[in-house]
Amino acid sequence: MKKNVKFAALALSAVMMFGLTACGGGAAADDGQTQEAPAADENSPAENAGEENAAEAASDAVVLKLGTTVNEQDSFQVAAEKFAELVEERTNGAYKIEIYPNGTLGGERDMLESMQIGTLDMGIITSGPFINFSSAMGVLDMPYLFANNEEAYAVLDGEIGRELLDTLEDSGLKGLAYAERGFRNLTNSKKPIQTAADLNGLKIRIMENDVYTASFEAMGVNANPMAWADALTALQQGTVDGQENPINVIYSYSLWESQKYVTLDRHSYSTAIITMSADLFNKLDAETQQIFLDAAQEAAEYERAWVAEQESDQLQAMKDNGMEVIEDPDLASFKEAVQPVYDKYTEYADYVARIQEVIAGM
Repeated sequence: MKKNVKFAALALSAVMMFGLTACGGGAAADDGQTQEAPAADENSPAENAGEENAAEAASDAVVLKLGTTVNEQDSFQVAAEKFAELVEERTNGAYKIEIYPNGTLGGERDMLESMQIGTLDMGIITSGPFINFSSAMGVLDMPYLFANNEEAYAVLDGEIGRELLDTLEDSGLKGLAYAERGFRNLTNSKKPIQTAADLNGLKIRIMENDVYTASFEAMGVNANPMAWADALTALQQGTVDGQENPINVIYSYSLWESQKYVTLDRHSYSTAIITMSADLFNKLDAETQQIFLDAAQEAAEYERAWVAEQESDQLQAMKDNGMEVIEDPDLASFKEAVQPVYDKYTEYADYVARIQEVIAGM
């Protein structure tokens, strides 16, 4: 978190060092550079009173918990830290966000259900599970919907993206902004995949999502929907042959330890939605609600830029660690194979048409 030299902030840092946080919990770790406050002057009651007021303000801060299922090297952590920093700064310390990575608070669907009932405040969740809470969200998982990041941002940051987030409110969830998981790619331990036909019979872990299941089954895959924590074990034990995820996930989880081949087919652009309990959001005053919305959007854009900066080096690291990367697969064969998915999910036809109209107008 950012440090500043204002006296109240120094006092707050001192208080935090002694563990005096709201609800008795520890705040998210700082960068280890906390400065010590100067010694108090015994003859300066005004200064002592200032320290007491700062301590009281710190103890009155509302501490919110935000969960992710990824590790601290992941882009979700980057988004979470920036979001927490902005919220604390813009609410003058009235709200603090504690980050719980590594699935500490449960899997993604578990966390969404916890937000529904108000036992969890916030999370950063990949797009896949949201179809279970709003059927409309499934349109974002349609295969080969976006060709590049710019197309995705034009839709997600515009009217359609906001409209889709708002559909979550009927399920007790508040979508704040779309951060990024990125374009998803295939990995496997068996053989290089150049065409859709090469996938036939492979056991691939996918997200728990009906559209994903339909898409991979259309390509002849033995699709295995499962939570990410379970997927890591399945990959290591060889009970599945492969998985599909963006480059940053393949890198941050060192999937070269179990996966030999990568195919950059970019079959789906996966968002990472900064999500909040709708009940909690609705209890905030209008000004604070806007702070959370704006902070989430800025954190999302910050994380997207971070992902873009890292991707080239991450891809090279994958190659350096022995992964064979197919960078130019036969995309026409993949798109042809998944056409039945568009025929099946006709409920998304209007959204697909509107999305294509936005893209055409870019």
